[in-house]
Amino acid sequence: MLPLVVRVTTLQKKTGALLLLLCAALWPGAGFADTPTPIIKTVLGKAQQLRLAEQNIALAAVPLNGPGEAHFMNADQPFNPGSIMKVVTTYAALELLGPTHQWHTRLYTDGKIEGDTLNGNLYYVGSGDPKLTEERLWLLMRELRSMGIAHIQGDLVLDGSVFNLPNGIAAFDDDGDNPNAPYLVEPNGLLTNLNVLRIRSRADERGIHSWMEPQLAGVELDNQIVSRKYGSCPRRYQFDYTPTVTEDGLTKITLTGVLPEGCSTSSYLSILDQADYTGALLVGLWQQLGGTLTGQIREGLRPRDNSTTLLATTSSHDLVTMVRDINKWSNNVMVRQLYLTLGSRHRTPEDADDLAAADRTIREWMADKGIDSDNMVFENGSGLSRKERISARQMGDLLALAFNSRFSAELIASLPLVAMDGTMRRRLGHADMAGMGHIKTGSLKDVRSIAGYTRDENNTTWVVVAMINDMRAWKTEPVLDELIEQVHLAARLEPIQTASHP
Repeated sequence: MLPLVVRVTTLQKKTGALLLLLCAALWPGAGFADTPTPIIKTVLGKAQQLRLAEQNIALAAVPLNGPGEAHFMNADQPFNPGSIMKVVTTYAALELLGPTHQWHTRLYTDGKIEGDTLNGNLYYVGSGDPKLTEERLWLLMRELRSMGIAHIQGDLVLDGSVFNLPNGIAAFDDDGDNPNAPYLVEPNGLLTNLNVLRIRSRADERGIHSWMEPQLAGVELDNQIVSRKYGSCPRRYQFDYTPTVTEDGLTKITLTGVLPEGCSTSSYLSILDQADYTGALLVGLWQQLGGTLTGQIREGLRPRDNSTTLLATTSSHDLVTMVRDINKWSNNVMVRQLYLTLGSRHRTPEDADDLAAADRTIREWMADKGIDSDNMVFENGSGLSRKERISARQMGDLLALAFNSRFSAELIASLPLVAMDGTMRRRLGHADMAGMGHIKTGSLKDVRSIAGYTRDENNTTWVVVAMINDMRAWKTEPVLDELIEQVHLAARLEPIQTASHP
């Protein structure tokens, strides 16, 4: 049975609201059937080669600012979107927080500075900053040293209360069997340096030299990697590691494996929870600067009265910079921080937590724009979820409105450039389309997706959305790329047989 497809001819679009009114009038519901358009036929041809069921594919392609024919398939069915859900969160954040929004992380004390000693506790108050790097923390701690402080006679107290999460966060059911994978890092008010440790090893005439970046107080490497005199350097060598906690409370990471002489390797891991990582990083940087801390590292709240004094602040890059990092490289923990920031900035007493507040806030924002959020499911706003759902039409409507947003340039520029950068850098290079589209990608077990903008040969910009929820999704990138390529060629009078369709 052929899929349901609707045709509509689009003239010049002037405003996002007008476009949605036009769509509502001309895009009938599932009861209206039509013959598949040439673009849909071509994409389905590629899908049929992989034996994909048509009901497991949702497509939308709509011209925005010039002539063309819109194409839809299963566009009203909610699908698991994977990481293209990040487009929803980042677009909402640009409009609700503003492109110049920043996060401010601060150091306070309840003590006094006497000579080169701070007599009292040092309070580190996290802001939920999505990308608070080691370099910025070093500058923050150096500011303390520049004040003449060398010794802290008190505790380092970590305050991560910026997010209201009384019931915690549901763990993601990862199929990779690697609990230390960086993409699994959970959001936290104390997140620093993406909570990632890079472990590097090199084999030379001295043997094996291993080190970690950054240096964390209380974390040590036990290097058991064996050097081999001869052999080719592995392209993507991954050593084995085993983290343990010693009797004295240190974290020891034992490295094992074989590395040929002259070769180097590295791996990114998330070993510690956010509070332990941040405490170890702050103390490690403080020690590198020649400072000492006599007290403990502990979690707690900064007193909200006048008993503390602000010592130093580090401010993040603006939201536009964050959005670019999130969408170009599909950073999960950064967008989850952003999602919770939306919740924390708009929470009400009726919200169960900041996840619920973010869900409500984004739905209200969509309703104001005339977008129906029925059947949408939000869990964390990142797409790293088995539960999140959105339809191709809803995503297409959102992208159509974003095209006319006052912050459209900021959002579009954050999406990966076809065949040039981000998660699209190695795709569609054969099609002579480098730089001809800005496309966000999504990938989970049984999920592949794309969402964004591309141009046809008449320079008309199109919204393109495609989602595949199928056990064969892992090999369906050619199907998604076929849609982008066929839309690019849509201005020609006859259907185009691409290189993959002789």
